[in-house]
Amino acid sequence: VRDGTAGQTSYGGGRYLLDTAKGADLGGGPGTLVIDLNFLYHPSCRYNPAWRCPLAPPGNTVRAPIRAGERL
Repeated sequence: VRDGTAGQTSYGGGRYLLDTAKGADLGGGPGTLVIDLNFLYHPSCRYNPAWRCPLAPPGNTVRAPIRAGERL
């Protein structure tokens, strides 16, 4: 997800939200998904230029700043 903090207080390309390997998938009933924005984290490319990261697609972009999760 890319939000209003991108490039200022968070990685410019966006942050990742769901990672079931790290336990960020909080489940939900049929047809729903519970998310916690406190799980937002920077992709590996933020820390090492050897990694390549996809940019958040337009559908995963919001103008409002999300002041939760990992920040710079």
